[in-house]
Amino acid sequence: MLGLRVVVADDSVLLREGLVRVLTEAGVEVLASYRDADALLADLEGQQPQLIVLDVRMPPTFRDEGVRAAIRARELLPTVGILLLSQYVEVAYAQELLSSGRGGIGYLLKDRVASLADLSDAIERIAAGGTVLDPEVVAQLIGRRNDPLATLTPREHEVLALMAEGRTNAAIGAALVIGVGAVEKNVTAIFQKLGLDDSGTDHRRVLAVLAWLQR
Repeated sequence: MLGLRVVVADDSVLLREGLVRVLTEAGVEVLASYRDADALLADLEGQQPQLIVLDVRMPPTFRDEGVRAAIRARELLPTVGILLLSQYVEVAYAQELLSSGRGGIGYLLKDRVASLADLSDAIERIAAGGTVLDPEVVAQLIGRRNDPLATLTPREHEVLALMAEGRTNAAIGAALVIGVGAVEKNVTAIFQKLGLDDSGTDHRRVLAVLAWLQR
């Protein structure tokens, strides 16, 4: 993550400056920080960041400015990573951001980012094209899709939730205390039961999970 170019946007000066400090301490190059989405977007192409960290609710209406800015940022810089930080689970906004089916996206709850290590891990995975979703966001997204999940076993539910957080098979196995082979069998069963074809691409897992979440 050393030298990763990042910009930060949050209307709270304390949170904004706090993020700048912890990111700098983690070896990130913070190019600029902004208090609102308009200022961020006006400066974006000049800064050319690799990742944007921003709040969901920002001035002037404190509704969805951050999500709108993230979508517009992806239009201006198609490869830029996006990490949304929020105090709330905004399921509709999460779905809108994920609707493109592309990786490099994160949605974390501010109060649940427990350490600098957690934040650094999330940023690294997003910058590498992964998808990082807070477990509470995952739970609410899954909760909206009971029918497609009806055939999944309890273990497959657990594996799918961890997949949606961007975890590898090894990490899923460690979290659930099962072998990697068992994880692979569950992953295969999940794809089969949800009718998700193997596209053969490097990001099949991320794309498959996002495609299912957006059905």
